[in-house]
Formats: sequence, C-alpha cells, structure tokens
Amino acid sequence: MNYQVPPTGNVHQMPPDQVAFHRTELQVILSLYGRFVAAGEWRDYGISCLRDVAVFSVFRRTAETPLYRIEKRPRLRDKQGMYAVLGMDGQIMRRGHDLKTVLRVLERKLIRAVE
Repeated sequence: MNYQVPPTGNVHQMPPDQVAFHRTELQVILSLYGRFVAAGEWRDYGISCLRDVAVFSVFRRTAETPLYRIEKRPRLRDKQGMYAVLGMDGQIMRRGHDLKTVLRVLERKLIRAVE
C-alpha cells in the first residue's frame, strides 16, 4: 500500500490502483453462485479487478461469453449506486447501493429455474 505523509504528520491512504470486491461482498456473491451451481444453471465464474471496476462474471460453460456480470464501480457510489448486474447483452438489469438488493434480480431467476 502506498502511504503519503502530509506536513501535519497524519497518515492518509492513497487510492488503490485497482478496484476489488471485499471479502463480505464475495461471500454474498458466492452464496448466490453456489445456489445456481446446485440448480445446474451456472458452471464457471471469473473475477476481474481493474482500475475503475471490479467484475464478477458468470458463465454457463467456460468457453462462452458471460451470462451475467456483477460490477462494482466505486465512482458511482454517490450517484446511481456502485453495484450493478448486467445481462449477456450488456444491458443493466439492476443498479443500486446495496449488493444484496441488486442481486435479487438474479434470485428471481433461480426461483423460476428450480420450479
């Protein structure tokens, strides 16, 4: 981690070089992922940590394009919310400030898949 010491002697943390999911965020996402795997709907995932966005991509098969992308964009925290679920075509299915609330759009699909 990079630290900068201003003249007052206080230590301030520099902004990170990349955005990543926190452990608690990953627990929520992986819990949902596990339920879809158990239902036979999803089979693989990938995580990308980039400069402006962290992406959790969900695949039906490894060699395909992602079915869904769960994105975290901290710059949108004060605007639309930093979490979003995007569909296969890139369309935003849901955006918000609370990850669990945003992921509900996918949980509805799980309920239909199990029926």
